[in-house]
Amino acid sequence: MKDYTIFYTDDDEDDISIFSDAVDSIPQNIILQTYSEGQKLLNAIFNPPTTPYVVFLDLNMPGKNGFDVLEEIRNSDYDKDIPIVIYSTSSEAGIIEKCRNLGANFYITKPVLMKDIIKSIEHAITIDWDNFITTKANFVYSV
Repeated sequence: MKDYTIFYTDDDEDDISIFSDAVDSIPQNIILQTYSEGQKLLNAIFNPPTTPYVVFLDLNMPGKNGFDVLEEIRNSDYDKDIPIVIYSTSSEAGIIEKCRNLGANFYITKPVLMKDIIKSIEHAITIDWDNFITTKANFVYSV
């Protein structure tokens, strides 16, 4: 069975706890690393040895927000191809389009129900990111 390392960044401790509980209930072997600030995530990405299989990134954070972090990763020479899933409460079309234009691979509006949170995380880790091509049609995940 494959191991998946997920980086999740969110400034809301409750959201981190819920996400962590959801990951714990998924049968795959997932190593979850959480970060409460965008800069902490960037430090982890730019200072390996751990490289995530996928990054879940909240948008609304103090300091470096999700847009800033996404843009910095995509403009870097190091690990700019890491799959980034925006995981946000926003379902506004303009925000979603901005994320796609900045280079996010996928967008999930944070589900309310635990079963849907689990399903969205499972879906993201089953994507073959090496061959996934982001399009307007497949960018947003709906539970």
